[in-house]
Amino acid sequence: MASIDLEKMLEKVKNTQWTLSDIDWDAPGRELVTAEQWPKLKDFMADLMWIEHVGARAFSAMSKKAPTDTLCEMYAIFHAEEQRHANAEMALMKRWGMLDGDVPKPNKNLRLIIEWLDTYADDMPFYILGAVIPMLEVALDGALCTFLLDTVDDPVCHQAFELINGDEARHLGVGFSVMEAQGFNKTFIELSQMAARIMDPRLMLGILAYLPLLNKMRDNVMKLGLPEEKLYAAMNKFERIAGRTAEGRRNPWFQIINRHTRIMINRKNRFYHKPIDAMVAMTDKIPEKSLPQVPSWIYELTAEPKAVS
Repeated sequence: MASIDLEKMLEKVKNTQWTLSDIDWDAPGRELVTAEQWPKLKDFMADLMWIEHVGARAFSAMSKKAPTDTLCEMYAIFHAEEQRHANAEMALMKRWGMLDGDVPKPNKNLRLIIEWLDTYADDMPFYILGAVIPMLEVALDGALCTFLLDTVDDPVCHQAFELINGDEARHLGVGFSVMEAQGFNKTFIELSQMAARIMDPRLMLGILAYLPLLNKMRDNVMKLGLPEEKLYAAMNKFERIAGRTAEGRRNPWFQIINRHTRIMINRKNRFYHKPIDAMVAMTDKIPEKSLPQVPSWIYELTAEPKAVS
């Protein structure tokens, strides 16, 4: 039982498309990024760009297995939108003189999660991806983008993120509606079967990559100066919105992700954070030659305004 009209939303999504050429990348304001901000902002933007591609890869998988034609088409568009967001963020990096080569490499934790997505995402049940992606968009994308706009004065950055945030708001609206639908009219046995997929070895590998990624990104935004409580307030939005209806709360993957979020935002919980932080440290020590190859599709990324897909 969707809380929004998906046919109308699809029409709205189609009518709100934009391209990189809609933005004047040479407009004044690039000098408003300070010398103090620049080094940390460079790493931040590279991480943010790659998080967009984590979402894009998941939307690609969802577009192949969504339960209706409307959702299949919607997720295919969302896939293209996330790629466009990454290209826009690269265009900002180019504007600010942050691109050493064509494409910045993802950090090691992101490399592992991208490898998992490329290998296993197409085999994951729709309802798992449909719950994980809204949480990531709320917690990481939402908090990171808000912080960026609070920190950077360049008006071109604000123009780009006004367009990006409009897309993300529609992604979340659809995502939360789909989560509710997945919890509607299911028997206890069906809900239990959905929850039991957490024991799938392929999914366990994904969780082992996902947990340190969250802690790594938390550490990175703390270094930039984002107050920890602001990040956790953004993450609490998942519980507030995804759990606003009985149907949403019945979705076992809402319950699983929400309980994990509560544990994660409690920094006093050393039983959780000590081993996960140790995993982050171990990942940092993986030799470059032992990491998965950077996927070939990264070379489709471009900071040029001609990228309109």
